[in-house]
Amino acid sequence: MKIALIAGKGDLPEAFLKGAISSGADVLVVGINGITTLRSDIKVAPGEVAKLVSLLEGVGYKDVVLLGKFEPKDLFLPILRLDSLATEILRSSPDKRPKTIIETFMKKLEALGFSFPDPMPFLKELLCPKGQIVGEPSSEALEDGVWGFKIAKEVAQMDIGQTITVKQKSIIAVEAMEGTQESIKRSAKLVGRGFRVIKVARKTQDPRIDMPAIGPKTIKLMAKVRADAIFLESDKVILIEKEKTIKLAARYCVAMLGLCSNALDAPSGLPS
Repeated sequence: MKIALIAGKGDLPEAFLKGAISSGADVLVVGINGITTLRSDIKVAPGEVAKLVSLLEGVGYKDVVLLGKFEPKDLFLPILRLDSLATEILRSSPDKRPKTIIETFMKKLEALGFSFPDPMPFLKELLCPKGQIVGEPSSEALEDGVWGFKIAKEVAQMDIGQTITVKQKSIIAVEAMEGTQESIKRSAKLVGRGFRVIKVARKTQDPRIDMPAIGPKTIKLMAKVRADAIFLESDKVILIEKEKTIKLAARYCVAMLGLCSNALDAPSGLPS
């Protein structure tokens, strides 16, 4: 199988690359100048969609996977130059939410003969399990996690962000354009130590468009600002460098739990 991986920021594209190669896939890494952090085989500038299509057609890669962080704020940069195809996609997009723009991009490329396979088969080993993963949160932290889970799901479904932070059943921060790391930093400035992080998927999550993920960087930051627990939606959130992430959480005494959608019906949804 030949797959073109359009890689954004972060470690998720590399995790997919390793999984796909180990499964025998032939992966071409497509980098976006100023965005992609993974070593790329070919590169295009932001806004060069017509060039991207031409390059992929030239090398015969018709299956495309998009993974990693593509900053929504980049769309508002005054220096961003869009070619005719990129301009057409943005103009035909109903709004400027990342999910909507990516859906419009995918539909346009599908009309040109490309397809977007589900990347999950190459990442399923990294999915967060259900229940207690690391440590045992305090009763207050557990109540915060289950209480905030339902709110996080609603926020994610509205395509605002997939992470919220909570302390004493009060919402501290909601992830938006700034991303998970910055929302955690902002929370620390607002309330200091002892808050909780909750990360979930949308109720209608399409893994071809986006997958929530955390990794070592998130755990290290939580340890630095002394956030004491993280709650992840089980079988939905990816643990990048899974073994390392879990070991770091144990080392820094950051409790980690996987909650399923039944947690919406707390207290029966508490992990067993």
